[in-house]
Amino acid sequence: MSSKPEPKDTHQLNGTGPAPSPCSSDGPGREPLAGTTSEFLGPDGAGVEVVVIESRANAKGVREEDALLENGSQSNESDDVSTDRGPAPPSPLKETSFSIGLQVLFPFLLAGFGTVAAGMVLDIVQHWEVFQKVTEVFILVPALLGLKGNLEMTLASRLSTAANIGHMDTPKELWRMITGNMALIQVQATVVGFLASIAAVVFGWIPDGHFSIPHAFLLCASSVATAFIASLVLGMIMIGVIIGSRKIGINPDNVATPIAASLGDLITLALLSGISWGLYLERDDWQYIYPLVCAFFVALLPVWVVLARRSPATREVLYSGWEPVIIAMAISSVGGLILDKTVSDPNFAGMAVFTPVINGVGGNLVAVQASRISTFLHMNGMPGENSEQTPRRCPSPCTTFFSPDVNSRSARVLFLLVVPGHLVFLYTISCMQGGHTTLTFIFIIFYMTAALLQVLILLYIADWMVHWMWGRGLDPDNFSIPYLTALGDLLGTGLLALSFHVLWLIGDRDTDVGD
Repeated sequence: MSSKPEPKDTHQLNGTGPAPSPCSSDGPGREPLAGTTSEFLGPDGAGVEVVVIESRANAKGVREEDALLENGSQSNESDDVSTDRGPAPPSPLKETSFSIGLQVLFPFLLAGFGTVAAGMVLDIVQHWEVFQKVTEVFILVPALLGLKGNLEMTLASRLSTAANIGHMDTPKELWRMITGNMALIQVQATVVGFLASIAAVVFGWIPDGHFSIPHAFLLCASSVATAFIASLVLGMIMIGVIIGSRKIGINPDNVATPIAASLGDLITLALLSGISWGLYLERDDWQYIYPLVCAFFVALLPVWVVLARRSPATREVLYSGWEPVIIAMAISSVGGLILDKTVSDPNFAGMAVFTPVINGVGGNLVAVQASRISTFLHMNGMPGENSEQTPRRCPSPCTTFFSPDVNSRSARVLFLLVVPGHLVFLYTISCMQGGHTTLTFIFIIFYMTAALLQVLILLYIADWMVHWMWGRGLDPDNFSIPYLTALGDLLGTGLLALSFHVLWLIGDRDTDVGD
């Protein structure tokens, strides 16, 4: 338009009140509105368009708005100009405490039994020669098991959010999301596996002052190969779970992350044990085999980078998503150092079998909560928008656990699952005679106290961290879960070691350490 009308000017048309502000009918994504267009001369003689919108245009605008809301659009534009009602954001899923608990229970138990199986595997392989001679492998355990938080759970949360807001509804969108995300986690797995091996070498060298080049190459080859293969297998499983969940009407946020964890610990630990043992058997030719294994997986990196860059959904994460992954790996490695120093001590018998369980359960529950909060925020806008959704910098515990909103309700449900879940898992371990330890009443009390404190802290931190990241314009799906699961590993290992130490001091440890 050549000029703008004065704000105070109004035109009464057909006695219906003030006309809407002049607008163009050829804006992006807008069709010409039905109505009468008249041209008046402004004070400077220039033409001013006034669009008279008839009732059928209003009805059309309402229909367009409803269609946008159905497709999960976050647009703030609407063609309905006759009322004050603006386009409402997609409403979050209506879930009761019972429905949340029912959907979470089965994946939670499945994930828990997966961690129990991983604990039994670690209880067995800790006596293998490779774990006895190259003790730094224990430092790799929490770091590589934490990959499910760094990569697989982040992938599950990212895809769950995309599925819930309608970004995986067409085959083209689905294929783009799958290829981009699978290539992304292969890049991240290779890099994180390499860095985890460096951390294991450093943490192993600092206390003892001893450095072995063959052991360093063994750790690097084992870590990179384990991370790559585990991420490939688990990523494919996650995609199938999320697609299946949407087809049968289940919220993927409730089931994807626990199922990722249920198989993640077991698959990763089994791969680490098998690969490290196989490479250890070839230690006589280590100068050829170990570097060759590392070089093979590093050579594949450019292929995965190219594929990840093609997808807009993963291009940003490829460039900016490294900070949480690397820091989370470092945090988990500290937990691995604690495990390395306690697992061989007879006073801490049972640490090997119980550590994956307590770490896995805490990480699973907080990942579900973080994914749910992130989805809730995505339904109301984009990161950095809708500041009313992030009103507090540091919420009070009462707000986190006792407010009437759906996220507080899910926090209560997840917290209440801790005791019955762990009782089932402890009973399973006892029946399988794992851990070389007797489950006394005092041990169960100390163990439950550590587990409850771990989950309580994690759920509270998740409530603050997800909202804080959202307010800073960071996508919580990519940034929050790695930190939370790594903190779960550190808290779980540290609290469990403290419980074992206190039980040893009061003389309640009845151990039967054997091979």
